Amino acid sequence: MQLNHVRLSFPDIFHAVEFKTGDGKPRFNATFLVEPGSENDIKIRNEIKRCASEAYGKKAEAYLKQWEGNSQKFAYLDGNLKEYDGYEGMMYLSCHSKVRPGVFDTDKTPLVEEDGRPYAGCYVDAIVDIYAQTGENPGIRGAFSGIRFRADGDAFGGGRSAKADDFADITEGAEAESFV
Repeated sequence: MQLNHVRLSFPDIFHAVEFKTGDGKPRFNATFLVEPGSENDIKIRNEIKRCASEAYGKKAEAYLKQWEGNSQKFAYLDGNLKEYDGYEGMMYLSCHSKVRPGVFDTDKTPLVEEDGRPYAGCYVDAIVDIYAQTGENPGIRGAFSGIRFRADGDAFGGGRSAKADDFADITEGAEAESFV
């Protein structure tokens, strides 16, 4: 499923990181901030219900009620429960992947880490998969396979490198004289 124009948070998209230090299970991570009531929100909620019903049958509704709000069991949570920039008034979908996701620019050309985007706080389109995990640790999980940079946004936690245009011009005036 494709999410459009969602805000990116906590991106580990170029290098896999261990969930627990020393666990030997590196993964790629991204969290997507979603406006409640939006088309993206509706798609996610419908997919959660569909995959839960398919995996858990008659117990699906009870499981979903029980797991909602538990980050260990449910990948789609209320942002108001977190004290992070940009989360207030939003929902968030936590996604992971064992393989490096495709990362693209607006024109679909591949991006590398040195390009400085996407970064935490920008807007992206994302290819995600929501699934119901069964067995020993059941729950609703999120995975992602691709991200396309969509638009700049206010960076979270200094999440992007400065650009040359961010600096004031010093070629004229009193400050310019200090270079002579």
